[in-house]
Amino acid sequence: MENSNLIKIENVSKSFVSAENQDLLVLDTINFALQEGEIVTLLGKSGSGKSTLLRIIAGLVKPSAGNTYYRGKAIHSPAQGIAMVFQSFALLPWLTVLENVELGLEALGVEPAERRRRTLKAIDTIGLDGFESAYPKELSGGMRQRVGFARALVVDPDVLLMDEPFSALDILTTDNLRSDLLDLWESKRTRIKGILCVTHDIEEAILMANRIVIFASDPGKIQAEIIVDLPYPRDTESLEFRELIDKVYVAMTTSERARVTKAKAKAAGFSIPETKTAEQPEYAYRLPEVDISELTGLVEAMEDHEVDGVINLAELAESLHLDVNNVFPLTEVLDMLRFAKINEGEIRFTESGKRFANATILERKLIFAQHLLQYIPLAKHIRDVLDKTSNHRANEDIFLEELQNYFSEDESDRILRTIIDWGRYAEILAYDYDSGSLSLENPQ
Repeated sequence: MENSNLIKIENVSKSFVSAENQDLLVLDTINFALQEGEIVTLLGKSGSGKSTLLRIIAGLVKPSAGNTYYRGKAIHSPAQGIAMVFQSFALLPWLTVLENVELGLEALGVEPAERRRRTLKAIDTIGLDGFESAYPKELSGGMRQRVGFARALVVDPDVLLMDEPFSALDILTTDNLRSDLLDLWESKRTRIKGILCVTHDIEEAILMANRIVIFASDPGKIQAEIIVDLPYPRDTESLEFRELIDKVYVAMTTSERARVTKAKAKAAGFSIPETKTAEQPEYAYRLPEVDISELTGLVEAMEDHEVDGVINLAELAESLHLDVNNVFPLTEVLDMLRFAKINEGEIRFTESGKRFANATILERKLIFAQHLLQYIPLAKHIRDVLDKTSNHRANEDIFLEELQNYFSEDESDRILRTIIDWGRYAEILAYDYDSGSLSLENPQ
């Protein structure tokens, strides 16, 4: 099967250097192949390195280690034969649809007459005939993304890379555009031999793919692969489709449980092998960005979906219209706080979680405060500092500088904002935005 490989990735890792000269490992030893005649979706939470991997394959980003090949040739720069559709429309507003689509061919030095012929064909293929002279401001979001597809198709690629191409669109437009793309794929009206698509939508992954590659995060790794052997078009209500959704949730919750278990063991003082060389304190953990109102809303919804003490995570997420980027951060926080246990696509309340779910507003605050200080090391670290200072105050810069030893400036800021929000809800600390000062809510 070696000759059928369109893309081959061998031991690819990628680190970025932060402003503080810290190596931030984004991808860790990725091995993967895209074969002729298949659509593969890369599924995982934001921050798991999926988009970075796509850019490495496109030749836009160089790996820190490992090799990437297109049809057996090493990729060192953008390769002719590989085209990419981005999440944002990225159209030049002063150019017409025709001129925006022509850009790629112009960059390749294609003669004007041939350029015009191929551009008109791509515009017609993607359903934009009649809009050649329109400017981007005249088009809806769906039409703008069609221009993005036409711009990719006009160079006659045999590998199409897509980075969450439907995420900026409404549901109906997404369904329509995705169906049209699959029709093009099945009818073989283009020269595309393989598609690699990044998504955070489990249903979308199953609707499109022959194979789903599931990414774990911190750092990004391939956690599992699932074969989708269903004919197109796929029925989201069929038993086979629902079973695949459950299978994906089982794979993703298993990987998430292992990651959270590792973080808990580290926080408890056990020795855990790390990919980073620097020894990290227990509070240096990438907390999920979760709003308290969303967390309490999820807890209340969980009670409505509980059957014999068990909640099916796929059914819960579907009823609440939650995708991977929403549901897994929420369930991770419930796990970290010991409010719930997650295993193989199912979630169960702990005794404390039940008390939290059934408590009054004030009782919930008390329970949350107890668990926050007991199970989230960063909250305990900040509270200890505030307890020990004579005026029970400390500037946020102290904690930002500590976090920046292990995370980027933006990520450190995000983590601190998250823990401040949680701490204010629990009333274990107060925060003054203007001065950046943290203090005890009630020093007495």
